[in-house]
This record gives sequence, structure tokens and C-alpha cells, in this order.
Amino acid sequence: MSRIMIIAGGDWQCPIVQTAKKMGHEVICSNLYENSPAFQYADWGEVANVLDKEKNLEIAKKYHPDAVLTDQSDIAVPTVAYVAEHMGLKGIGEDIAQLFTNKSLMRDFCKSNGFPYPKYKLCYSCEEAVDFFEKVIGGKAIIKPVDSQSSRGIHIIEDSEQLRNLYEDALQYSHSVNAVLVEQYIEGIEFTVDGLKTSNGYFVTAISRKKHYSYNASIAQELLFSHYDGEYDYDELRTINTQMVCKMGLPYGMTHAEYKFMNGQFYLIEIAARGGGTKISSDIVPVMSGINSNEIFINQLLGKEKQVKLSDEREKCAILGFFDLEPGKVAGVEGLNEAQNYMGVKDIMLPLQAGDIIERAKDDRSRAGHYILWADNYGKLRELEEKVKSTIHIIYEGK
Repeated sequence: MSRIMIIAGGDWQCPIVQTAKKMGHEVICSNLYENSPAFQYADWGEVANVLDKEKNLEIAKKYHPDAVLTDQSDIAVPTVAYVAEHMGLKGIGEDIAQLFTNKSLMRDFCKSNGFPYPKYKLCYSCEEAVDFFEKVIGGKAIIKPVDSQSSRGIHIIEDSEQLRNLYEDALQYSHSVNAVLVEQYIEGIEFTVDGLKTSNGYFVTAISRKKHYSYNASIAQELLFSHYDGEYDYDELRTINTQMVCKMGLPYGMTHAEYKFMNGQFYLIEIAARGGGTKISSDIVPVMSGINSNEIFINQLLGKEKQVKLSDEREKCAILGFFDLEPGKVAGVEGLNEAQNYMGVKDIMLPLQAGDIIERAKDDRSRAGHYILWADNYGKLRELEEKVKSTIHIIYEGK
């Protein structure tokens, strides 16, 4: 039995805490709130901001873990690297952690290594951002924090007035640099690519095609996971992502990347040294790849890496969908338990109760809820999705 420290303890960290416990390890989990969801599964829960490197190092010195890690959390990656380095534990290193969390550094990397990239600039003031937008981009743009997560502070910009009004919102979510990234908006379909770097090479474990909410093109409504696509070359995407990860120097561990396809090329939007959020790494990757990347990752940190062999079930597919609910005041929810018991339902999270107010999502975290489904083929997957949606009913007050 080993002792594992997991930094970040929200809903998406519950699965890796549970995995570590099932493997027989003791778990220390640190997170900002005393009632953090993952604490209930850990042996010890310690209150600490995941951005506070010194506080998390203090916790590590108290418990002397054999490994420190995070999953499904971008902002915790630099803290994990810092703690690992100062405790003499296996880690990816602080420089690699920065490269996989700082969106400006990712753009610089693509520019220096021959990967497609949009016009971009790291701007340290609103006026610098407006000047670059007007003189260089001259059209649709996107502004984003340097190192945030969950789409917080990301805005599509079409004129200078919009940029001025939204600059401060983007800036408040930049943690390591007091600046905002302004870049040409990449039109086109968006994709996610999850993978695992091992001593035997890099393995792509899941690819999805995204669809966004009609009222906000920055927030995903659906991620459709499949092994191939009739319109886009997933083998090319696998090759590009493998080259990207290997050139970036990641020694081991999980990755989650987002790309867009424009003018015949896949453009990197961002890439992270952790598994995909909303239970992609814990629930969807095992379905699509046949491997438990969370368990493999923990063993890597403990020096117990095992051979990786991916499943070859080409027709299997999965969906991570987010509910698009009518705004209003909730009186109740019906059919949720019934829907959760259908074959092929991995997870449904719809934490609504009487009195809650449903609003349009402003970022990834403010979506009303999600479902994760899988099936042996695309037709069966859509049939199951329709069955789930027709079973769950939101009752609104006054309607």
C-alpha cells in the first residue's frame, strides 16, 4: 500500500480518488472547501487552494506521500509539479507543467515547431489588446485567460467595444500572468483528443467531435466519441496529437487536447497534461480504449507501469451530452432514477431540486447537468440518448 496525494477535490476528482482507494492506497486530497466532494472518498481531506503551491507543499510534508497527482483539473497541474519537485517525487517538471497550462506558451510552441497557429498576441493592457485586434486581426477574434479552465473568461469578439467590455472578465481568470491572450477566431468543427504517454510511446485513447450551444459557441453541448468520422481524418488527428505531445516533452501521463479544423488543417486550441474533465478520463476513456488510464497513471508514478494494449472495437461509440433546459424555476424532477438504470448509461448528473433557478450556461461549470452514454454503434447510441431525454422531465413552477 502506498500513500497518494491528490490535489483538487471537486466532482471530477472523485473518480481518481476512488480508483486509488480501490487499488489499496491511502489518499490525501486537498481542495479549497471543507465539504469538497472528493474528501468523502479520501483518508484525509485538507483545505487548501489548488493554486497555493506552498500550502500544498506543507500538506505534503505533513503526510509524506509516495506520489502526488491531479486529474481533470488544469489549474492544479503546476502545483502538482512544484510539490513533486520539492518532495523528490516523480513528476513532469515545472517547465513542462507551464507549457501544458499556459495558452500563450502553447501558441509559441506551435509557431516554433511548424504546427498551424492563428494570429495571436499576449496583451498586458486593454488598449494593447484593442490595438492588436484592430490592426492585425481585423475581424472575428477570441480573448481568453492565459491559464484558466472550464471556459471561464473566454469570449468571442466582433468589435472593439465588445473587447473593452469583456477584457477585465478574461483577465480575472489569468493566474500566472497579468495578461490576456487575443487571437484570431478559428472557424470550424472542434474536436477533443485524449491520450496516454508511456515509456513505450504515446497512445490516443479517445477522440470526440464537439457541438456547441446555439446561444454560446464557446460552451460545448455534446461530445460524440467515435473511432472514425465520415468527414474528418481521425488518423491524421491522431498523428498530429502524438507528434505534439512527444515534441512538447511530456515524459508520461494523461493528456487532453482540443483542436479545430479550418482551411484543411487541424489547429490546436489547447492541450493539457491531465485527463479530460466531466469524467472523460474516468468513464469514457475506458469505454473507448479498453484501458483504465487513471489506474495506469497512478502505477506510473509509483514505478509500476504496465504494458498498454488498446481495444480494437471500431464501432463502439459514446456521448458526453449536456442538458439544454428551458430557463425557469424548478418545482421537481421526474424519471431520473429510471433513466440512470438503462443499459449503456454510465452517468447522469442533474443536481436540480425544488426552488433551483435554471439559467443559460455562462461557462462549462454553469451547465445544468450532463449524461454519459455508450453503445455498440452510432444508431443504438442515439436511440438510447432519445430514451434518456424522454424519460427525464423537469417540472417548472407556474407551468
